[in-house]
Amino acid sequence: MSLFEISDRAEKYRADLLEFMDAHVYPAEAVYHEQMSASGDPHFHPPILEELKAEARRRGLWNLFHPHPEWGPGLTNLEYAPLAEIMGRSHIASEACNCNAPDTGNMEVLTLFGSDEHKEKYLKPLLDGTMASAFAMTEPRVASSDATNIELRMERDGDAYVLNGRKWFASNAMHRNCKVLIVMGKTDPTAAPHRQQSMMVVPIDAPGVTVVRNLPVFGYADREGHAEIIFENVRVPAKDLLKGEGEGFAISQARLGPGRIHHCMRAIGAAERALELMCRRAQSRVTFGSPVAERSNIQDWIAEARIDIEMIRLLTLKAAYLMDTVGNKEARTEIAAIKVAAPNIALKIVDRAIQVHGGAGVTDDFPLAMMYAGLRTLRLADGPDEVHKRAIARQELRQYRDEATAAVS
Repeated sequence: MSLFEISDRAEKYRADLLEFMDAHVYPAEAVYHEQMSASGDPHFHPPILEELKAEARRRGLWNLFHPHPEWGPGLTNLEYAPLAEIMGRSHIASEACNCNAPDTGNMEVLTLFGSDEHKEKYLKPLLDGTMASAFAMTEPRVASSDATNIELRMERDGDAYVLNGRKWFASNAMHRNCKVLIVMGKTDPTAAPHRQQSMMVVPIDAPGVTVVRNLPVFGYADREGHAEIIFENVRVPAKDLLKGEGEGFAISQARLGPGRIHHCMRAIGAAERALELMCRRAQSRVTFGSPVAERSNIQDWIAEARIDIEMIRLLTLKAAYLMDTVGNKEARTEIAAIKVAAPNIALKIVDRAIQVHGGAGVTDDFPLAMMYAGLRTLRLADGPDEVHKRAIARQELRQYRDEATAAVS
């Protein structure tokens, strides 16, 4: 038996999901774009999505990401990996199956750290797909790749906290169904650096919360949005503090570990679809009397894409396996490594697919331009490449530093 052999139940989900993609998701992509265009509203919630969600639920393809059997099928990371990859082939598939970020991460946070009230008021509607949520950590005034820089203040005032500050890139905050934010801020600036931050559950319509604007990404006004939000004297009951004061950094690490690898799984799916589109285009187009597919440089690109996809898939599966067997902390090097490798390699494949498509590749007639924007953004989301490389390098150097210390002693 192969170390990464898919289980029987995961294979059943995989087969069902592939059939759902072919029968419903891919045909719905054109309908989605027609409905979005007709609405004239970049944050319109197209009816086709609700139709897909209903069909996914009917087929049992719902909350596939959730590791707890009470809320989903209870798949392991290793079992979920090929499913996330399949959903990553289409920009609407993850939401159709209620497996889209940042809701997945927020649901896991509420599952692990939310009160019974939080679970009833927010977690259940999120699991039902009737509500959306956003995660507000990044700030415009500081380098948020270092979470200890976070400035938004959360000051205790009786039985409440008063929030003041500004966030941006709060993805999903422009979603028509977004009702709640999970906000990271600073409760004690005098504490140790990793104990200054806390997280709170904040309704998006709380008095003092102002959604200032959406931030376009490479010119795309993503439907779910990336919002800039101001918090001005926002009073939040102390009971809406998650886990306790000073636990914000620990919660963020618990949240971002699975989130990072989910992004990588979806990136592999995008790379696979880009390779498929590149091959079809190269076969169908003729230049100077021969199909583009016969050009040696194009064959090199296709071969390199297959090699690269197989490498990042194996690294992703290894990271998922380690998360399941020894935990996220012990798998941190592999998680960091795949978070760097997957978006970069997928980005290269999409770029070459665009080149093979010629001018059509940069239009919205094909999904490649949108893929490129999303994957390039992914090199910054959940920590930029440089932060993950720093973590990997420090881990590598530690063993040699320990050897040097022992030699000196």
